[in-house]
Amino acid sequence: MSDERVIRIEPVTRLEGHGALTIRLGKDGKVKDVQFNVTSTRFFEKFLEGRFAEEVPRIAERICGICPVPHHLASVKAVEAAWGVTPPDAAVKVRRLLINAKQLSSHGLHFFALAAPDFLAGPFADPAKRNVVQIIKSLPDVGKLALQMMEYGQSLVGAIGGKAVHPVTAVPGGLSQPFSEDSRDRFLEQVEGLKQWVIQTLDLGKRVIEDYWDAVTKLAVVPTYYVGTHDKGALEIYDGKIRVMSPEGKIVADFRPKEYRKYVGEYVPDHSYATHVYYGPAGYPDGVWRANTLARCNIADRMKTPLAQEALEEMRSRLGRPIHATFAYHWARVIEMVQAVEEIEHLLNDPDIVSTDIKLSDVEPRKGNGIGCVEAPRGTLIHHYWTDDRGIVTKVNLIVATNNNIAGIEKSLLKVARQIFEERTHESLKLPEPMIE
Repeated sequence: MSDERVIRIEPVTRLEGHGALTIRLGKDGKVKDVQFNVTSTRFFEKFLEGRFAEEVPRIAERICGICPVPHHLASVKAVEAAWGVTPPDAAVKVRRLLINAKQLSSHGLHFFALAAPDFLAGPFADPAKRNVVQIIKSLPDVGKLALQMMEYGQSLVGAIGGKAVHPVTAVPGGLSQPFSEDSRDRFLEQVEGLKQWVIQTLDLGKRVIEDYWDAVTKLAVVPTYYVGTHDKGALEIYDGKIRVMSPEGKIVADFRPKEYRKYVGEYVPDHSYATHVYYGPAGYPDGVWRANTLARCNIADRMKTPLAQEALEEMRSRLGRPIHATFAYHWARVIEMVQAVEEIEHLLNDPDIVSTDIKLSDVEPRKGNGIGCVEAPRGTLIHHYWTDDRGIVTKVNLIVATNNNIAGIEKSLLKVARQIFEERTHESLKLPEPMIE
């Protein structure tokens, strides 16, 4: 009979996908292992083979129902790179508006629906109280704020992409339809209110972090490498170079997406179908990195917009750089929401955003291979396609945002498990009174 005690949590809820958590304890109560198990298979890399490349951006986005926009855009950028196509500047601006709209709505959903319930009700509250429905009932102003921002973002995605979920308008060479002046005017009229909503969200996020400061600075503080995209040092989500930061805060790599195979490693664990992506030159597991909001804020020298820059400076003044506190991902998330809103306002005021010069007319399929890279809300996303001379996809490699984080998730979970089962750290934490009774 085994002396091992196994704690299994399945399914793990409040995440974008399906997974399970396995904790193994020895007879002495010490944590032997923690696994984040991804037990579903997807096969996207295989069933995209044999497709006409121009169809792939409408298929690959089905990888995720929460963030199809980044997959849609990474996919079309990969096809364009394989065929040597450069879309018109106006089309790129509309695509930037599209990805920032999704950044806003996805971060709003994550913060309010997935994270906030545990903070506002308290981590030890009845699960019946720790959910977004209870937030809306108990804190209607907060619930209204969340719904307003998510509605704005998703409506803007629908106006540009043809559909609010799984957009269809990004095509090799640009966009299949322009962004109308009526839509531009409608969303521009609401942008001042939107800015106020996101500032309120930032204030709420800072209050949550402050209230839970003891937990933020003690639980799951795990040094790792970090990966994210930047443009001349500024945090960037549509196009730019990929930067890697070491646990000590040193920039150890700064490369164009087409060079990713020199720096990106993939490890296949026995306990999961999902690969663990890591910084290749450091090896596995030493090179485990994290992507997502905090990683991008760590690797970037600055934000692109002024209000977001102020918010970044405040976070760094409290936690330094790099920040290893896992709970600080929530703070970084609302900082990125601020930048998304500022970029949305800037793009809506650009005359090119309603241009009809948004699609090349001479795009021809050809043999080649190309890489498309964007930042999904959860992290760096790379699509790499090979096509034959008829434009049919012959091979696909996908570095999905979630895989960039899984090994880091396990490191965080292992740290917390040891703090709970061995050190009993949670028993001495100073926690605030819940906002939801």
